[in-house]
Amino acid sequence: MSKDNHVNHESSFRPVVGIDLGTTNSAVAYIHKGRPEIIPSMDNRRIIPSVVLIDLQGRVIVGEAARAALIAMPNRTVAAVKRQMGSTELIAIADQSLLPQEISALILKELKSYVDANFGPGEKEAVITVPAYFTDEQRRATKQAGELAGFVVERIINEPTAAALAFGLAHLDEDRHVLVYDLGGGTDNG
Repeated sequence: MSKDNHVNHESSFRPVVGIDLGTTNSAVAYIHKGRPEIIPSMDNRRIIPSVVLIDLQGRVIVGEAARAALIAMPNRTVAAVKRQMGSTELIAIADQSLLPQEISALILKELKSYVDANFGPGEKEAVITVPAYFTDEQRRATKQAGELAGFVVERIINEPTAAALAFGLAHLDEDRHVLVYDLGGGTDNG
């Protein structure tokens, strides 16, 4: 097979991606040759800050540059939006008022751009993890954010369940019980 054919095959491959839409950082991954592999950003970062900036020209910027603008442009920047998922309260950013899922969708669109850069543009299926204690409203808002970003959201699963699945995939030949502790990362503001 020529190198050109290999590139065409890779670009037509459409994995179901797994997304960690985090309070502080986010990442997207897929299973490659039986192992999970994070899809890096254009500048080769494996995780990106979950921060959104709408700059003075109206462009949406997500990640490190947005985090760097938190102090200089607080009215144009939003961080830790995951804490507000499921709420109907609008969040002011730049000259706009957006729902939490609309801001989360901007983060997810950034992650989708990495998937599209690796596997070609178009619809992609996704599984998004959420904290185990997320309510139905928070889960629906997370699913809506994924759909707004252009993903077909196949499933919303609990973060501890995702950890157990990842461990289990690496140990399919073993018969044992596994206990997963979820120590949390920052979504709970209580």
